[in-house]
Amino acid sequence: MPQNEYIEESIRRHGRRMDHAERKRKREARKVHKDAEFAQKVHGLKAKLYNKKRHSEKIQMKKTLKMHDEKNAKQKTDDAVPDGAVPAYLLDREGQQRAKVLSNMLKQKRKEKAGKWNVPLPKVRGIAEDEMFKVVKTGKSKSKAWKRMVTKPTFVGDGFTRKPPKYERFIRPMALRYKKANVTHPELKATFQLPIIGVKKNPQSPMYTQLGVLTKGTIIEVNVAELGLVTTGGKVLWGKYAQITNNPENDGCINALLLV
Repeated sequence: MPQNEYIEESIRRHGRRMDHAERKRKREARKVHKDAEFAQKVHGLKAKLYNKKRHSEKIQMKKTLKMHDEKNAKQKTDDAVPDGAVPAYLLDREGQQRAKVLSNMLKQKRKEKAGKWNVPLPKVRGIAEDEMFKVVKTGKSKSKAWKRMVTKPTFVGDGFTRKPPKYERFIRPMALRYKKANVTHPELKATFQLPIIGVKKNPQSPMYTQLGVLTKGTIIEVNVAELGLVTTGGKVLWGKYAQITNNPENDGCINALLLV
């Protein structure tokens, strides 16, 4: 046995620690964070070399994932006619061709994970914070300026209770709160007034999503129970996403397009 293989020899003789697998799992989980921390701190030539290495690793990882996602699937083809004579026991078989297809479920999951939507308005105008909020001065001499009043339309749920005015940082005026939207179904070419369930994503900022601000391009969830839409499995759809296509603060109503 070579002189430097004493660790392997010890493992063969006595085995590993009881918590070896757990420690290894934790080390691997920490490695991601350590790598990210190192990537942020490193600079100069070392940074260039490290980024090049990470780039090649990512490409390799994407290739591996793609390989796993693709699967061989048999697809029936009525046109496929076998060449030459076919034995009697094979006559009733349909022609088949093998093709690599990507599972629809995987595609959908990947889209949701990436947060990419096939939306009517992929790009919207950015809204500055001073346009979105109005500073509300408070205090005895009006010297404190930590409160903000939202100047855009908002959605507030039914079970919402305001904080005491003393502690409320963001004020959403009652006059600018909306509960219904005029939603157009792109395939039916019909418009329905549907109740809003919630705000899924405001492209301006995650904070605006949390506050329920309704601006052009915002993805909202609407109640489509009255449309009678059903899934392929026969279940009635209750909530569906729609994108706001107008400027609600200018029009005084919400017009949206259903994402189908």
